[in-house]
Amino acid sequence: MSKTAASGVGSGGSEPAEPAAETRWLSEDELAAWWANSAIMISLPAALDARMQRETPLTFFEYMVLSVLSEQPEHTLQMSDLAARTSASLSRLSHVVGRLEKRGLLERARIPGAGRRTVATLTEDGYREVVAAAPGHVAAVREYLIDQLEPRDLAALRRIGTAVSAAIGRRRPEPDPDSVT
Repeated sequence: MSKTAASGVGSGGSEPAEPAAETRWLSEDELAAWWANSAIMISLPAALDARMQRETPLTFFEYMVLSVLSEQPEHTLQMSDLAARTSASLSRLSHVVGRLEKRGLLERARIPGAGRRTVATLTEDGYREVVAAAPGHVAAVREYLIDQLEPRDLAALRRIGTAVSAAIGRRRPEPDPDSVT
């Protein structure tokens, strides 16, 4: 990340393979921000997942899938849209949805017409499960993130999250509407 070392720390290390003039190395402030953000990206989902599994029969990602569905009209969403809203690949989502379906927490159905489109629908049992898990999840989100921030930080966090998500979205290939979703 820094010009002097792949980790961005210290003064030693090998030179990058590409010429330094072509690489926009991170400044000290940018590197510090990157490391702080990296810690959040890695530790926050792990902490939320560990707590969710201690308190419920769900993983954090399973909870997110059920939560997104619980907020939709008729508790139903096309798989490709569900993947986008949970920031998951269709492959990962399909695997998790299969597990949730076996547990009776949601159902899948093909959409008639051209293409191979599928919707996921939250069952009554799935709705009860996500409603039961929600208070603990909200408490964890408050404890680990929200309550650690000042009100002005929340606006900045939202702005940052929106900007990063948009940048990532611009670099993702558009899903093929005829693919398995």
